[in-house]
Amino acid sequence: MNNMMFGKYIPIDSFIHRLDPRLKIGSLLLLLIAVFFDAGFIGYAVLGIFVIMMALMSRIKISQILKAVKPMLFMMAFLMFFNLLFIQQGTLLFSLGFIKIYDQAVFQTLYIFIRLILIIVMTTILTATTKPLDLTLGIEHLLSPFKRIGFPTHEVAMMISIALRFIPTLLEETQRIMKAQASRGVEFSEGSLKDKILSIVSLIIPLFISAFQRAEDLANAMESRNYNPEAKRTRYKQLKWKLADTIAFSSVILICSAMVIMSIVL
Repeated sequence: MNNMMFGKYIPIDSFIHRLDPRLKIGSLLLLLIAVFFDAGFIGYAVLGIFVIMMALMSRIKISQILKAVKPMLFMMAFLMFFNLLFIQQGTLLFSLGFIKIYDQAVFQTLYIFIRLILIIVMTTILTATTKPLDLTLGIEHLLSPFKRIGFPTHEVAMMISIALRFIPTLLEETQRIMKAQASRGVEFSEGSLKDKILSIVSLIIPLFISAFQRAEDLANAMESRNYNPEAKRTRYKQLKWKLADTIAFSSVILICSAMVIMSIVL
């Protein structure tokens, strides 16, 4: 658990781990929708407390979950910086040359920051508490009604599951390449704009090559095992909906309803 990363499964026996994967996937979708309701800081505080409770019940340390947020901080800072500059509504708070910051820009930036944190943390809890096979099975079950119109549910579920599991692998590969390039004298945080662009190129190219190589190795491994996505298959593990799943889903519905009500009232 010392190297907790976004998308990495953590094998722990907890209440959240034992929940049905269909519940966890469906709950995540509902909570992601609820995040974008403008329920004010009170609504986000309620949702944040609920997410912290989920993290505690999953027995994953908050500090470990926050480590999954760390790789996203640069992107978040970039988005918030431009958000502060381009929203020019409300009362002027600060002015320096062409830089003007308004109170509405500050509020909107805080909303974006809170939403991004909640989205990353909730997604991390899902992937950290759900095995890859269970994730694939859950997505396939949720998409099963679309089979009637010829939708390739199994293939889509497999692609989503593999994509999620590739995230920690690519993050580890990025860190490895950055250390290798730094040992050769490449500076990612210093130098002119041209130097930074060249340093980023020196990171992206080997990362893409490595990603394509891993994808090809995975495809060859699946093909060597005679994997056929269109073949009819039986399931060794059958998903069973339990009373705990009903209680957990009811609590998610309650939180989402509260977010909708607060967004209307506030």
